[in-house]
Formats: sequence, structure tokens, C-alpha cells
Amino acid sequence: MSTVTPLAQVILFCTDVVRLRDFYVGAFGLAVVEESDGWCRLDAGGCVLALHAIPPEVAGPIADPPIARQDSYFKICFHVDAVDAARATLVARGTPMRDVHRWSGIAFCDGIDPEGNVFQVTTRAAVSR
Repeated sequence: MSTVTPLAQVILFCTDVVRLRDFYVGAFGLAVVEESDGWCRLDAGGCVLALHAIPPEVAGPIADPPIARQDSYFKICFHVDAVDAARATLVARGTPMRDVHRWSGIAFCDGIDPEGNVFQVTTRAAVSR
């Protein structure tokens, strides 16, 4: 029998740590755990979402309003009880959101953060241990 090594932290590289911190704190209620210049760790309920600054010339241009990044192969997913309500709240905050989809009893909807990273709100819960 093998032991699962828990995921402790996901690092999201960004050009504006403060802007993304404010977005994820405001949109999902994440709490700041640690912060310094160019670095921020957010409590994401069992895992840390860390924001790490990179120079804009490395990241490339960020559109305003943001467009979905095509060069990123990950998606951060947040559990919510009601996807339609979460989507409406995010849209009211000015967050670009896609349509809600339903599959096999699960609802989900993608959105775009201020730097173009695609995230998801979903009724799919984390694995309980």
C-alpha cells in the first residue's frame, strides 16, 4: 500500500502579485498567509496558492480586459456549492466568465483572472480522506 503525498502548494507566476492577490482574496475569500515583495501565499483551504512575480517581458503582454492564456496547461479549480450563483457573483465583479456546463451530476464554469489564467468553479468536491 502506498502513501499519498499531499499537494501543499501551487505556484502561479504573474506580473502583478498585488492585483492577483486582491482578485483571489476578493473572489474566493482566500486569506493571506505570507507576503513580501513579489511573493504572496494564500490559504486555499488545504493547499496554498502562491503568487510569484516574474518580469513582464518574461510573461508577455497582459490584455485589459484579460483574454484566456493559450500558453498555459493548468487550471485552478475552486469548489462551490452553486456554480450558477458563483458565476453571477464573479460576473458582477467584472470577471470574464464562460457558460456553465453540467455533466454527470457536476456543474462547472471557467473564468479568466486578471492575467488571463483560466480558473474554474465547480461543484466537484475535493477528495475527502
